[in-house]
Amino acid sequence: MPKSITALILISVFTTFIGGCAYQRVQPWERDILAQKKMSLDPYPLDTYLDEHIYFSKENSSGGQGVGGGGCGCN
Repeated sequence: MPKSITALILISVFTTFIGGCAYQRVQPWERDILAQKKMSLDPYPLDTYLDEHIYFSKENSSGGQGVGGGGCGCN
């Protein structure tokens, strides 16, 4: 491939990726939406705690949420 075509491809790929990384500040009137409880990683920590406690009580195991295996040591 000639160098000019390679350079053209590299420039077009570079401009495509840079266009997606536009710097945008969160405006003050948009912060109320982002500060809502449903936008947090765990919007209901008490419910999560109770669900994990029930799971621990029934399965006799703790930790490893979302990972296979049980409390018996068999993976």
